[in-house]
Amino acid sequence: MTIWSDTASPDLAAAAARTDRGHEVGLVPVGAIEQHGPHLPVGTDTIVASTLCADAGAMTDSLVLPPISLGVSYGHGTLLAGTLSLTPDLLVATVHQYVRWASLAGLRRLLFVNAHLGNSASLNVATDSVRLLAPQLRVGVLDWWAAAPAVLAEVMADGADIHANRAETAMMMAIAPDLVHSGRASDADDPDRTAGLTFRYTAPALSRNGVTGRPSEATADLGAELRRRVVSAIAGRIERGRAEEPALGIAPAPDFPF
Repeated sequence: MTIWSDTASPDLAAAAARTDRGHEVGLVPVGAIEQHGPHLPVGTDTIVASTLCADAGAMTDSLVLPPISLGVSYGHGTLLAGTLSLTPDLLVATVHQYVRWASLAGLRRLLFVNAHLGNSASLNVATDSVRLLAPQLRVGVLDWWAAAPAVLAEVMADGADIHANRAETAMMMAIAPDLVHSGRASDADDPDRTAGLTFRYTAPALSRNGVTGRPSEATADLGAELRRRVVSAIAGRIERGRAEEPALGIAPAPDFPF
C-alpha cells in the first residue's frame, strides 16, 4: 500500500504509473464531521472511510489518498453540537480538484469510498461531470453500507434512515473501541421516523438524540464482520477497475459551441 501523504514525490509518481497489473486505482476516503448521537465521535464517518480504504489498500497494494474529512452535513441541522459542513457545491469542487491533481501525478482512476449518506448527491454530481468532460479518466463512488447485499441488509436492520445505529456503532467498536461510549450506547436507541414521509427534515425534527436505530444491539463481532465484507468488496472493485474499459470504447469529450 502507498499512502499518498507519506510518500516522496518520485516514489509517488512510480506508484501512480505502475502498469504491471493494469492501471492503478487510487482510493479516496470521503467522510464527515458531524454529530453522531451521545455515544460516537463526531469524526465517525471519516474514521470509518479512512480505515476501510487503508484495509483495502493494504489488501490490494493500492494508493490511498488523503481523506476528504468534511462532508455535506446539512441534514443534521444546527441544534446538536459538533457538526462542521461543506456546502454541496464545495464538495463537488473538492472532488474535481482531487481528480485534476491526482491525474497530474499519473493517477487516472479514482474510487471515492463514501461513509456519509449526505455526501452521495454531491459525489454523483461531481463524478457525472468528470465522466462527460474527461472521459479518459475513470471515477467511481462506493457507499460502504451498500458495498454488498448482505452488508446493506445488516445496516438497515433497524431502520432505513441509518445514523449512529446498530451497524455504524458496531463498525466503530471494531475500528476504534476507545472512542465509543458503550454505556451511553445502551440507552441511545431512537426509532426511524422517516417511513411514509412526503417531505425531508433535519435530524432534530426526527430524532431525540441524533440517533436513528438501535445502537444498543451493536457488537464488536458484528462490526468486524461488516468491516471484512466491505473491505473485500472494495478490493474487488479495485482489481476489476485496474483492467476495466467501457464496452463500446471511450466516448469523445463534447465539443460545446460556447
